[in-house]
Amino acid sequence: MGRGRQKAKHTKVARELKYFSPDTNYNALERELAAKAEAQNNEDPWAEYANKYGAEEEEEE
Repeated sequence: MGRGRQKAKHTKVARELKYFSPDTNYNALERELAAKAEAQNNEDPWAEYANKYGAEEEEEE
């Protein structure tokens, strides 16, 4: 395939991807994001570090 035909094919594919808009299920997306937010809120992100380094700080003082 010549360079002109190859470039035209790539341009066609790029244009299709640019203007393609799939149907989005916003209810499923909302449930997924809410579940992740709840899981993150229930965990203490610093608990692991507090357990690991907390005892050393108390001993140094």
